[in-house]
Amino acid sequence: MLVPAITPGPATPLVPFGILASIPQARTARSHERLHVHTVALNVLAGHTATVTGALRPRLRDRRIVLRVLYGRRWHAVAHGRTGRRGRFLLRYAPRGEGSWPAQIRFAGGPSATRAVRRLGLLNSYRPALASWYGGGGGMACGGTLTSQTVGVANKTLPCGTWLTLRYGGRTMRVQVVDRGPYVAGREFDLTEATKRDLGFEGVGTVWATR
Repeated sequence: MLVPAITPGPATPLVPFGILASIPQARTARSHERLHVHTVALNVLAGHTATVTGALRPRLRDRRIVLRVLYGRRWHAVAHGRTGRRGRFLLRYAPRGEGSWPAQIRFAGGPSATRAVRRLGLLNSYRPALASWYGGGGGMACGGTLTSQTVGVANKTLPCGTWLTLRYGGRTMRVQVVDRGPYVAGREFDLTEATKRDLGFEGVGTVWATR
């Protein structure tokens, strides 16, 4: 009996069945979003409104953008808005009390869009406080020696080492309580010479303070 000849064709590699599951499958394309910040106003008096404007690129419409603040160890959503026709957004938030907190904006992403986060720095909510300044030398109640380069403030009640943010004339500084005082009625803070100099503060006046 004659057996028909078999013409050899291109070799087909044999793939073990178990390997088939590991071969990458085609995936839906995902766009990579970017949060662009246009304006940020995060230094406000307590009860007044902080604002953030920006855009989500590429121009994605009707997407939720969230302003989040780190209270303690957890991020909390404090404001949200939706992007317009060109991907632009506006967020507003009025802190009730004084303090300084890290802030960020976040886009959660979706089936065809990646998540995006943008850090904003500190959200500072202030109260007005009457202040003066002092210099000279000598020891400080919280330890160390006062010099013309010492940065900090004196306060009668806040614990030594307490951090606070001061704002004056558009300038902002993050300082610690390093001494006790002032002992003049109505004044809450005594700025060291270096703090006074860096803030552009003169004599006696009102500063914004987060504590």
